[in-house]
Amino acid sequence: MAFDDKWKNTALLVIDMQKDFILPDGPMLVAGGQAIVPNLIKAVEVARQRGILVVWVVREHDPLGRDVELFRQELYSDGKPKPTSKGSVGAELVDGLVIKEEDYKLVKTRFSAFFATHLHSFLQGAGINSLVVTGVQTPNCIRQTVFDAVALDYQSVTVIVDATAAATPDIHIANLFDMRNIGVTTPTLQEWCKSDH
Repeated sequence: MAFDDKWKNTALLVIDMQKDFILPDGPMLVAGGQAIVPNLIKAVEVARQRGILVVWVVREHDPLGRDVELFRQELYSDGKPKPTSKGSVGAELVDGLVIKEEDYKLVKTRFSAFFATHLHSFLQGAGINSLVVTGVQTPNCIRQTVFDAVALDYQSVTVIVDATAAATPDIHIANLFDMRNIGVTTPTLQEWCKSDH
């Protein structure tokens, strides 16, 4: 399959679309997450059609909580469910989202996909200078990843507004506003699908 060269330097980041964040009984539920699953499926499909590298960014923790943030350590105390622990059902992607062989999976333990990971060097090695960001949740993992991408001088950073979500629409809108103010573009999925860059 021949791909259009104009997308060869672009990667789609799909962030934290895991059962513990998305399903109604998930211990880390992001209220707006389930509604965006169909748009995520579509965004991934379009990315693959364009030859865009799909990077699945997931949170996976040690089952004993030894690598979680201080404020989350109580979630890993005895007798409680261990959110997104490595190998757990809750750490799996929600139904409909599937990692394919040509995709890349990156594990993180903090909000930003760049913090204490090899994401930047991996993307540089792949010739990526433009990012399209999707997933949950807007004020935390999306925002931190986007701000780091801007600080690292990615030429173009895009957040698809209806393929990202937060706990409430107001939080989502406020964070998108802040990201636009640092040069991030925020199309809808439909607008992005029709765009040529």
